Amino acid sequence: MEYKIQDEEIDSLLQHLLEKYGYDFTSYSRASLKRRVNRLYALDKFNTFGAFHDHVLEDAGYFRRFVEEITVNVTEMFRDPSFYKTVREVVLPILATHPFIRIWHAGCSTGEEVYSMAIMLQEANLLHKSLLYATDLNPGVLDKLRKGIFPLRFMKQYSENYIQSGGKQDFSKYYTAKYDWAKFDERLSARMVVAPHNLVSDHSFNEFHLILCRNVLIYFDRPLQDRALTLFDESLDMLGFLALGGKENIKYSSIFRKYRQLENRERIWRKIS
Repeated sequence: MEYKIQDEEIDSLLQHLLEKYGYDFTSYSRASLKRRVNRLYALDKFNTFGAFHDHVLEDAGYFRRFVEEITVNVTEMFRDPSFYKTVREVVLPILATHPFIRIWHAGCSTGEEVYSMAIMLQEANLLHKSLLYATDLNPGVLDKLRKGIFPLRFMKQYSENYIQSGGKQDFSKYYTAKYDWAKFDERLSARMVVAPHNLVSDHSFNEFHLILCRNVLIYFDRPLQDRALTLFDESLDMLGFLALGGKENIKYSSIFRKYRQLENRERIWRKIS
C-alpha cells in the first residue's frame, strides 16, 4: 500500500527548508502542496519519509528538483486571448504615454507570457522603450526563459491564441524553427531582466506601470495572498495596472479600495488612490 506523508511530517520538512535554504512554503495552499509532495515521494520511490526528508535537505541538486516539482509551472503564450486583447487595446495605449515603461511578470514560470507581452509591445512600437522584469522563485524555469526555446508542437496553439488576442502578423516571424524546437527572436529577450524573486520573503525592487501575476496566488493561503498583493501595491506606480489570473481577485484584500477593475470584467485593476 502506498505511503501517504502525514501533515506533521510536511510541517517538519517545510520548517527545515525555511531554516536551511530560506524558501518558505509554509503558507502555500496545503491541499495542493501535500498532493505534490506525495507525488514526488512516490515518483522517486523513497522507502521512508526520513530518507526523503534528508535527501531534500542534504542534496542541493535534489532540492532544486523538489522546488521544480512543488511550484506550479503551467503556462502558454497568449493564454486567455481575451485577457491579452484587453491589454493590447486598453492598457498598452495608456502605457504608451510614458517616456519609459516598466513591467513586472511575477511568478513568470518558463516565460511564455513574458514573450507574449514583448511581442505585443513590439507590435505597438513600444518595446524599444520598455523593460520587462521576469521573476520566479524557481531557478530552473528562469534558465528556460533566458534561452527562449520552446517546443515546436505548441506553436499552432500559440499562433491561434495570438490571432484571437488581436495579433495581425504571421506568428512564425517571431521564432526560428529547428528540429522540434522554436527559438524566439533575441530582440524580444534583449528587453527582459530575468532574476529570482520570492513573493513570500522578498521585497519590492522597483516601481512599475504594469504588474502581472497570473495563476500564482491560487496556490497561496489568504494571509500570503494579502502579503503578495500588498507587495504589488507598494511596487505599482499611481494609475498603474495590476493583472491577475482568471480565478484570482483582490476583492477581499487590504488593497481593494485603492483599485478599480476594468469594465470588461477581465482580471485587470487600475490603481486610483
